[in-house]
Amino acid sequence: MSINRAGWLRATACVTAAGLALAGCAKKENTGTGETQPSAGWPETPDVQIVEGKPGGTFRLGIVEPTAIDPYNTQESEGTMVAYQLFTGLVRVEPDGSVQPAVADKWETNDDCSQWTFNLRTGTKFSNGEPVNAEAFKRGWTRATVKTAASEVSYHLKGILGYKALQDGSATAFAGVDATDPAKLVVKMEEPDCEFYLRTFHPVFSPVPTVAGAADNKTYNDMPIGNGRFKMSGPWQHDRGIKLVRNDDFGVGEKAYLDAIEITITPNGAQDEMDGFVNGTFDWARMPTPQFSDMRNKYEPEGKWLRKSTSGMNYLLPMVTQKPLDSADARKAISMAIDRNAIIEGVFKGSQIPSTTIVPPSFESAYQSGVCTACSYNLDEAKKLAQESGLTPGTTLNMQLNTGGGHEEWMAAIKQQLEKNLGLTVNMTAVNFDDMLNNEQQPGATGLFRAAWSADYPTPRNFLEPLLATSSIGAGPSEPTTGDNRGRYSNAKFDDLINEGKASKDPAEAVSKYKEAEKVAIGDDLALIPLWNRTQNRLIASDKFVNLRMDFSENPDFSVISIK
Repeated sequence: MSINRAGWLRATACVTAAGLALAGCAKKENTGTGETQPSAGWPETPDVQIVEGKPGGTFRLGIVEPTAIDPYNTQESEGTMVAYQLFTGLVRVEPDGSVQPAVADKWETNDDCSQWTFNLRTGTKFSNGEPVNAEAFKRGWTRATVKTAASEVSYHLKGILGYKALQDGSATAFAGVDATDPAKLVVKMEEPDCEFYLRTFHPVFSPVPTVAGAADNKTYNDMPIGNGRFKMSGPWQHDRGIKLVRNDDFGVGEKAYLDAIEITITPNGAQDEMDGFVNGTFDWARMPTPQFSDMRNKYEPEGKWLRKSTSGMNYLLPMVTQKPLDSADARKAISMAIDRNAIIEGVFKGSQIPSTTIVPPSFESAYQSGVCTACSYNLDEAKKLAQESGLTPGTTLNMQLNTGGGHEEWMAAIKQQLEKNLGLTVNMTAVNFDDMLNNEQQPGATGLFRAAWSADYPTPRNFLEPLLATSSIGAGPSEPTTGDNRGRYSNAKFDDLINEGKASKDPAEAVSKYKEAEKVAIGDDLALIPLWNRTQNRLIASDKFVNLRMDFSENPDFSVISIK
């Protein structure tokens, strides 16, 4: 099909919600399908060569207010950034996704992956002097899983024998976790899981000292005591800042070079971070989307620009059990009415690459480009499916994004495309991040939410099970969700494929099952709507620091950063 694409582009991707033209919009050659020609994206920054550092210095950056820094409920990138500095778990993951020993110096499983044994380093301590032993891990896992904790990330522990009893309140200890030997942690699984060791990288698997108390211990919530390379200098000053200092008693590898990390909590997110970098306040910064090109032109020649494709994905989260998006056809209509390439050219200045998957390209063996057959712009088909699914002109569609992340312009472009192309009335709202997460959880939530996901641990399953498995809803139909499947998607075939994959010791067979599962959830049901691959751009103070790179979780790798 073909449309007058040039005129359409001016009316959508090149106009903000306020009706102002966006800078950098230009005509692109039409591919003949009505879709703007795809962008190849900007080149990545070469990998930094790590050099020997020297102690000293304070690294400064801004973030928005985290949900939590206590590992029992750490969830978004800001909170996990802090938690990973304060705590060291059984394993660590390098920026390239390779898994290395941490507190566990080796691990093994039995023949059917129903039991895991982790041998622990001896002599390591929390920053208050308490020992880090098997009991400390059991304590942390139990603390996050008990019903009273109401953790939104405890589902990562699902599958350990005793998880369900802790969740329903009928038990107070993990039946499947044996910490009898201080130097050995034995974990029995309720269901086989040959990738369990990978999951333990998530902060919810962190050990905690006895002083942590229950999950509602406000003192510990705001000033966690951990076993990581850094420790808290004082309590978290909500909406103001967090300061970390080097933990000179760190016993799991090399100590940090930096003396301190000063984190300022900013009200306006990426805009404040960029302004802080420009004026010399911050050493690392995101930036609003419209500023990408100008900031790159200014700072890339100075070596102060960092760009990396990461293990993550950007997408729209549809509420699949509520009208008007309670059918796959309605969701496919939405997806095919979005010209991703036009938005990439008009808003992102060609810096992004459109996605047709939810598992990102970084997982090469599991990546299956084109699994989303409804991710290409096709207005005729979009209108047809919209009509058939009851998504008729005038239908109200709620759409929400979080402020402070630089998402306003491209979400406004999507709103305008849906209004122009399908005749919908899009009610778009912008709220702070915590409020958006809370709104997603509610049983009456409808429409679309801005969403992104970066890997918690290095397996393609991490993009499928947490976001799409029935067990990751964590609530009944009339209750708020407690897991990350906030769209409440449920498909028994998908669940079975995930379970078959994680029960296989053959990596190739596991990947095959995960690929089949993605075809069900994304290819057939479009339970999530992929937009573009996750590529991160940062401003970096390379004039003051060396070894500036992103860690596996897209944050500064504080394990190697050093003053010059």
